[in-house]
Amino acid sequence: MARSTDISPLAQVLSRADAVADGAPSPDTIATGFPSLDRLLGGGLRGGDLTVLGGDVGSGKSALALAIALRIAQQRQRVIYFSGEMTTERLLERVLAIEGRVRVDDLRSGVVNDVARASVGAAAVRMRELLPQIEPLAPGGIAALAERLEGAGTDLVIIDSLQSLARGAQQMDEELADAVRRLKRLALEQRLAVLVTAQLPHLTARDDRRPTLEDFGALGAVKHHADVVLGLYREDMYDRRREIEGATELLVRKNRNGSTGYVDLYFYAQWMRFEDMLDPDR
Repeated sequence: MARSTDISPLAQVLSRADAVADGAPSPDTIATGFPSLDRLLGGGLRGGDLTVLGGDVGSGKSALALAIALRIAQQRQRVIYFSGEMTTERLLERVLAIEGRVRVDDLRSGVVNDVARASVGAAAVRMRELLPQIEPLAPGGIAALAERLEGAGTDLVIIDSLQSLARGAQQMDEELADAVRRLKRLALEQRLAVLVTAQLPHLTARDDRRPTLEDFGALGAVKHHADVVLGLYREDMYDRRREIEGATELLVRKNRNGSTGYVDLYFYAQWMRFEDMLDPDR
């Protein structure tokens, strides 16, 4: 009887771990481009995982999600960014503001000096072939998303926001819980990483406004079904008396396969741009 040459699943996992230890990139892990976050998450976002990024209104959830999309696309990985919050044109304005380091309001009004215009032009040329795919969040919800993604070879899907997937306010919590469960199933079935933003509008009612797992609501669905839960906290939103402008904590409130903690980011509000404070961009 001939011996099977098939490699067992355990042997495959061990072989992959050995390859990563020798310096090879993990085949199911996508670096976010924020080194401090990637270290805490064991390399980045993983295929099959659901990550939820939540924060107060105006904290920069969409800006950070877009920044992650841009950095991953620049690694030549396929990213689709679905927005239920902004038009494609508005998002592309933000892309140019983030990458060109110019004020988005100046872009909209056309008040851009020669230096800023050169910076935006260079960013546009640099990113011509390295943009994430940006699409509106079409009617049909997650079923339409799943059909759109089938066979697309996507590495990461970003959805802005979870609340945009709910049809109305009558049974909002039930709809959000169902959306979380279906997004997790989508990640598993299509073996892709899914990142969804979530609005946490009730943080101002207490002294410590740092998001906790319980703040994500949805009948506990985020707490139970998400693999990674990130909370965005900018103290300067609540206390403008101290010299803390831009200082941001990105709190890892849940990490199914690793440790929790936080990383320090800096938010340039005028550019809608986040940077890693321990490993800033050059």
